[in-house]
Amino acid sequence: MSLFALIVALLLEQLRPFFVPASLRGWLLSYTDYFQHHFNSGAYRHGRIAWWLAVLPLVLLVVLLYWGLYVLHPIFALIFNILALYLCLGYGRYSHGYTEIQQALRMGRSDRAAELLNGMRGGSSGSFNVEEVARLTIEVSLVALHRHLFGVIVWFTLFSLLGLGGAAGALLYRLTLGLSERWHEALPTYELVDGRFGNFAQEMRTRLEWLPIRLTAGTFAIVGNFEDTAYCWRSQASNWPDGETGILLASAAGASGIRLGMPIDGILSDRPELGVGDKTGDAALQCAIRLVRRSVVFMLVVLFMLTLASLLG
Repeated sequence: MSLFALIVALLLEQLRPFFVPASLRGWLLSYTDYFQHHFNSGAYRHGRIAWWLAVLPLVLLVVLLYWGLYVLHPIFALIFNILALYLCLGYGRYSHGYTEIQQALRMGRSDRAAELLNGMRGGSSGSFNVEEVARLTIEVSLVALHRHLFGVIVWFTLFSLLGLGGAAGALLYRLTLGLSERWHEALPTYELVDGRFGNFAQEMRTRLEWLPIRLTAGTFAIVGNFEDTAYCWRSQASNWPDGETGILLASAAGASGIRLGMPIDGILSDRPELGVGDKTGDAALQCAIRLVRRSVVFMLVVLFMLTLASLLG
């Protein structure tokens, strides 16, 4: 059932990527800001209390909904899981953007590719050349791939195996990322000098990312160049400003034979070199997309084997 829900959600997401409506986005921001506004005294323990109060009731509600729907009929629980996955994934808009950038570069429209990259990054694209646009596109897409696909799949699968319904796991992961980002980027009126309120949210994000990041990197190693992946993971990942993201990018660069990172025009300077390959530009984009496709197929095969083992057991 989990495998079928995942496949259907992935197909729906690719056919019609989900864009959060303004009304729903406003409600979510109001929800997270409510706890921040009422609990942010600058103390670490208040941030911990706010996190649990924001996350635990919603996750328990989704678990209870799943169990209730399953009692009514398993098909209702399946539909609920598909809907939850569709809402939590969100990688479709990045994959479509990746394709558009790739097509723009092939047509020689580097200015259009930079504009599309700007939309994906949510920041200025500067005067990047073709190679730099390609590297940044791969990096942004890989991070989005993990946060909007692989990470969701891992926690969906874990909760499914525990009998809690995969929807709750997907929600827990996405909500944790959202709280971490929102409370880290607090409005000045909410911030205090030490900023300890958001530290617990950052810690929970790190904890929930620990397993998915390493499973994603391990998947890259299996479907790509294993030796180069292991080398880049061991020797380069820790040099990246964010060590966890460094594991993801370094392993992907090693597995696909491309180079990522490296300073760009003095705009993005804290970018150590990742990878040992020599492919750049469109060739690098092609290698990266092939790695992603093989990784998705591999994860689906693993989930199929887990599903089959549970049925036979």
